[in-house]
Amino acid sequence: MSSNAVSNTLKMQFIDIGANLTDPVFNGIYRGRTVHKDDYGDVLQRSWDMGMQRIIITGGNLKESQSALQLATSDQRLYCTVGCHPTRCNEFKESGDPEQYLNSLQSLVEDNKDKVVAIGECGLDFDRLQFCDKDTQLQYFEKQFQLAETTGLPMFLHSRNADQEFYDIIKRNRHRMSGGVVHSFTGPIQSISALLELGLYIGINGCSLKSADNIDAMKSIPSDKLMIETDAPWCSIKPTHAGYKLLHTHYKEKKKERWEPNHFVKGRNEPASIIQVLEVMAGSRNENIKDLADTIYSNTMQLFFKNKPI
Repeated sequence: MSSNAVSNTLKMQFIDIGANLTDPVFNGIYRGRTVHKDDYGDVLQRSWDMGMQRIIITGGNLKESQSALQLATSDQRLYCTVGCHPTRCNEFKESGDPEQYLNSLQSLVEDNKDKVVAIGECGLDFDRLQFCDKDTQLQYFEKQFQLAETTGLPMFLHSRNADQEFYDIIKRNRHRMSGGVVHSFTGPIQSISALLELGLYIGINGCSLKSADNIDAMKSIPSDKLMIETDAPWCSIKPTHAGYKLLHTHYKEKKKERWEPNHFVKGRNEPASIIQVLEVMAGSRNENIKDLADTIYSNTMQLFFKNKPI
C-alpha cells in the first residue's frame, strides 16, 4: 500500500515508547535552518489516524526533558521520560553541581507524575565515547537509579557495545527499579538471555531490524517481553534493510525542500511508521499481526500505564 493517508484496517492499537518529538525537524527546522512549514500537528495526526493511542516522548538531558514535558502537557495522549542519555552525562559535572542536576531531574518527575512515565533515557554507550568517557557514563548511569527508586517509575534504557557493564550495573541495582525496557535493541542474540533474566522488556524499531542477524535476535525474544517504537526522527526502515521486503505499508514522501501536506519527509521518520516495524516483526516471526500488536500493547500498558488506563 502506498498512500498519502495512513491506514490500519485491522484497528490495531499502538503505543510508541520512544519518539524524539523535541527534535526541531518536526517544526521544519534542519541544522538551525527553516526548510519547510512547521508540521508537528500533521505528524501527530497521522499517528492518531494510524491507531496510535499514546506516545512517550524521550527526554535525553535536563533541558530536553523539560521540553518533552512541555509537549506532553499539550495533549492527553502524550507522555514523556525524564533522564540523561549516556552521551550527555558530562552535563552532570559541567553544571557545576552534579547533585543539583540530579535533584532537578527528580523535581521534574515529582512535580509532573501525571505525565512522566519513566526515568531515562539512560544507560551506557561505548560506541560514542568521544561525547562522554566511560567512567563518567558508568557513574551517572548508576546515579539515576536513585530517581527510579524514589519515584517508583520504570526505566527507559540505552545500551550500545557495553553488554557486560550494563548487565552488572542493572543486576546490582535491580531491586531499586520497578522494571524497565532496553529501547532500540541492536545487540547480539547472545545478550538477550541476560536482559530477560533481569526481567526487562526489549524495544524494537527500524534500527533493530537492519540485518538478518538483527531479525534473528528479535525473533528469539518472547512476545510477552516485546515493545515497539519508532525512535523518530531516526531509525526508519530503509530499502537496504533485511526486513524491508516484509513491508506492506509504504508512504508517499517528499524531500524536505519540496515539502507538501500529507506527505512524509524523506529521511525523517515519524510515529505513524510504527506499523512498518510491526509488519517486519510479525512477518519474520510468522505471527498473526493483530495478535502480536495486542500483546505488545498489553506489555506496554503493564509497564508504563498500569495506573493510567485509557
